[in-house]
Amino acid sequence: MTKGNESTVSEFILLGLPIRTQDQVLYSALFLAMYLTTVLGNLLIILLIRLDSHLHTPMYFFLSHLAFTDISFSSVTAPKMLMNMLTHSQSISYAGCVSQVYFFLFFADLDNFLLTSMAYDRYVAICHPLHYTTMMSQNLCVLLVLVSWALSTANALVHTLLLARLTQFRDNIISHYFCDLSTLLKLSSSDTTTNELVILLLGNVIITLPFICILVSYGLIGVTILKIPSVKGICKALSTCSSHLCVVSLYYGAIIGLYFVPSSNNTNEQDAIVAVLYNVVTPILNPFIYSLRNQDMKEALRNILSRRLRSQ
Repeated sequence: MTKGNESTVSEFILLGLPIRTQDQVLYSALFLAMYLTTVLGNLLIILLIRLDSHLHTPMYFFLSHLAFTDISFSSVTAPKMLMNMLTHSQSISYAGCVSQVYFFLFFADLDNFLLTSMAYDRYVAICHPLHYTTMMSQNLCVLLVLVSWALSTANALVHTLLLARLTQFRDNIISHYFCDLSTLLKLSSSDTTTNELVILLLGNVIITLPFICILVSYGLIGVTILKIPSVKGICKALSTCSSHLCVVSLYYGAIIGLYFVPSSNNTNEQDAIVAVLYNVVTPILNPFIYSLRNQDMKEALRNILSRRLRSQ
């Protein structure tokens, strides 16, 4: 880092999680096990959906993309965090830091849009079951995914380009385990007014608007369910959206804790811990939720295993 009228940074120092040195090995083993479980669990979901024709429906089409996104989202930060913990080397290059910001924002946004698409799918399935096939056509599903990718790319690119124009930094020490955009803006000695304004405007569009759409979808689903005369019918309707509702609760609960709780109430250590829940814990829970709470997924796994046993 060069000091003077203008401070330029070639690398940043990631302080990581608030873990004692003597506990680094234990926690690195724990996080490695969690990361591998995330990758293998979500790969299993993708494989089951690919191999079982009964799962070739809009809901599982979105789920396969969500599983891929969760693998990628966790992979943006977890490998670097593990390497830093094991090697005790906390540095990350400037280019690596900016790249991490881009991909973190991209996959976080993509997760958000896919959950919204899945909420709409559940709304159509429960509120308009007779028109489900026509309303949730293959073309619409592909279009929703393509739009999700396009909007996520555009949003992440805007924030990354605005970050890249900031050349002056007061310090190169990041009190986090990855390059968090808000933390980098606090370190910058350049004018960040434009960055903060764009975050405020796009944040409402990218995060708040899809969340409102999900709430509206489940509000309409709730009204429809209350009109079902039989308890058995209500339970069946709830079972079709319970897994997705659990994932939505975990995802947005972590986001609210990380970004919408006033920063004055949170220390850097608390922000890092909440970020772990959002970036590491949530992706690992998705496979368990969709496998343990979803009869179709369990049946698909049994069918594939039985076919494998019969072929031997």
